[in-house]
This record gives sequence, C-alpha cells and structure tokens, in this order.
Amino acid sequence: MVPALRKKYNEAYSSEKYEAFIAELNTLFPDALEFHIAETPVFVPKAFAAQMFDACEHIIDRILCEDFKSLTDRAIPANENIPNENSRPEILVFDFGVCENEQGEVNPQLIEMQGFPSLFGFQTVYPTLLKKHFDLDPGYSHFLGEYDAASFTEDFRTLLFNGFKKEEVILLEIKPHQQKTKIDFYCSEKLWGIRPTCITEVFAEGDQLYYLNDGKKQRIRRIYNRVIFDELNTVKDELLLRFNFTDAYDVEWFPHPNWFYRVSKFTLPLLKHPNIPDTQFLNEVKEYPSDLENYVLKPLFSFAGQGVIIDLTANDLTSIKDPHNWILQKKVNYKAVIETPDEPAKAEIRIMYIWKPEWNRPKPAINLARLSKGKMIGVRYNQNKTWVGGTVGLIEK
Repeated sequence: MVPALRKKYNEAYSSEKYEAFIAELNTLFPDALEFHIAETPVFVPKAFAAQMFDACEHIIDRILCEDFKSLTDRAIPANENIPNENSRPEILVFDFGVCENEQGEVNPQLIEMQGFPSLFGFQTVYPTLLKKHFDLDPGYSHFLGEYDAASFTEDFRTLLFNGFKKEEVILLEIKPHQQKTKIDFYCSEKLWGIRPTCITEVFAEGDQLYYLNDGKKQRIRRIYNRVIFDELNTVKDELLLRFNFTDAYDVEWFPHPNWFYRVSKFTLPLLKHPNIPDTQFLNEVKEYPSDLENYVLKPLFSFAGQGVIIDLTANDLTSIKDPHNWILQKKVNYKAVIETPDEPAKAEIRIMYIWKPEWNRPKPAINLARLSKGKMIGVRYNQNKTWVGGTVGLIEK
C-alpha cells in the first residue's frame, strides 16, 4: 500500500534472508512456531491507518454508552454467563480488511472485533527479529500511538498483574502446549513471567481457585483468560474439570469472559460508520435485498469463520429457524494490493487496544496482520502458497 516501500522490499528480498529470519525465530522456542509467517510485512500509510483508528474510536464510543450492556445482554449464552463481570473490557481487538470501495479506492472495512486477547506477546517479539533481518523504514512501526517496546511492555505488565504477585496470576487456556498459538504463550511468559496453565490444572475449594506451583498449592487471584467457549464446549466432557466456569469465585478475570460475547459480531448492527459494513440482525430485516450476491450471512454464536454462508440465496435466508441469532452483512470487496513474486495477496490488519483502570478510554497499542491468496483469510484457503500467513502491519508514524 506504500508503493515505494513495497518495490524496495520486494527487490531486496531473498529466500536466504527469510530462512535465516525464521531459523532465528525458531531458536527462541524450538518447535513452538506452528503457523506460517508471511514473507513480508504490510506497509500501511498514515491516511489508511487513520481510517482504521476512526472506526475503532466510533466502536469505543458505542461501548461507552450507558445502554451498551443492556443491548448486549442477549449476546451472552445463558449457560456461559460468568458472575462478577467488570465494567470494561481491558482488551479490544478490531480486524480490518484491505478493501476497495465503489469508487475504486482502497480503504479499510471492519471484518470482526473481540473483547478478547490476541497475540500480544508474539507481536511484541517477532517484529524485532524481522527488522534485524530486513532493511525496514524506521518511520514505520508495529507499535501504535505513542508506544514503543519499553512503554508497551510495561503498561501490559501492569494490566496483567494488577498489583498481584506473579505466582497469583495465570494465563488460562485449554491444553496450552498443544495450541497452534502456543508461541504467544511462551513469548508472554518470557516478557512478563506469566505461566501458561491448562484449565485441567485449576481446582476449586469453596469460592477460591488454586493450581500447583512447583508442587505447592497456590491461590489464583487473577486470570489472563485465553479460553474460548466455542472450543471448550467441544472438549469439555473429556477434560474432567475441577471447577465450574459459571460459578462465582473470588478471582479477577482479565478480560472477563462475558466481554468476548458483548464485543463481537453481535455489536455490528449497533454501529454506523463508513468503514464498517452495514449489518442487521436477520430477524429485523424487513425486506430481503434483491442483490443477495453482495451480502453474507453469519451465525452470532460461532467463531473462526464457522457456519458463514458466503454465496447466499433466498432459500438460505428462509431456511434459518432462529433468525435472531444471525446477522446479514454487506459484503466487503477485498483488494489484493500486496504485490508478491507471483500473484498479489489480500490483507487483514488487527488493531489491538489496551485499557488500564485509570484511563477513560482504551489506547491502540500494537497490531498484527494476515495475508491470503485464497477466497478467505486462513490456512485452509492458502495451502501450498507463499507470501501468505501471519505477519505485522508496519504503520507510518
């Protein structure tokens, strides 16, 4: 998206440089990197970034409205509503596709959002190595706003621990050492000293939660939650859990799991912004659009792209038995603007915010990006392709 930088990078690129970069990345945590790192970052001009930030701030304005919680109560499944919800999501992430509008202009369009953590640890560590192996413009950074490596690392440390001792705070996940994103857990432990802990290691005694720390029973005061219920529900019966997620425990959640649902696809119909596709709850659509090829149908309570109907027909709409649990969304037109040695790639950029207790609003901190040459973003659509996968946006300061 910055032609001069793209040309310079592509001309200087070599597979030897890339392989040396990946080899050093793998030495940090051997055998932990289980997803493909794209051969290039995304260069993001200031004007494009400004549109993303403006859309993010519009969403934050909506979250700050007094009626936001009452409007999103239905987003939380009754059997997954966890007590002691706090007043704010300490983490917000917003995914934008690099798209083309009707005027032929390249612009960002919101794809999805979450009140849930992303790869904060990995995205802090790996771009530093990228810059070591490739000649990248110092006027572009993966940190956002006023942040640099030191200030972000310290602010995130404060958020993680909230005054508690390290051993009292855990990173909670389902079989963390088997997750494809486990390298982020190891980076987080290296940066901040937070231990990745499987939910099977946690046990309850009364209203308190514990785990064994070097063989000794340790009280848990705060949980950095990385558990997604959609995944948990598919494996819960085989895990033999020793605590019940929906019971009230004397513990802080960071962020509280209810925010995963409140700030999600469910929020989209509440928003009106030029960089956010028009979205309606299906049960509120008065008349189905005649141009259904320009719309997509998404289930509210399924994640990672599961259940999405892209090539939509009228029969799809009329066959939905629970239309209040679906959204009809105007399609965005991804623009393959990232020039690569063979075919151009599409891109998504995830803007990641953090929200400290003393702040009135969250602040943008860091980002990640993903490249694709398939129909959708994701590994399954990019088999046997290069210059695709996980990467980072280097944004003009």
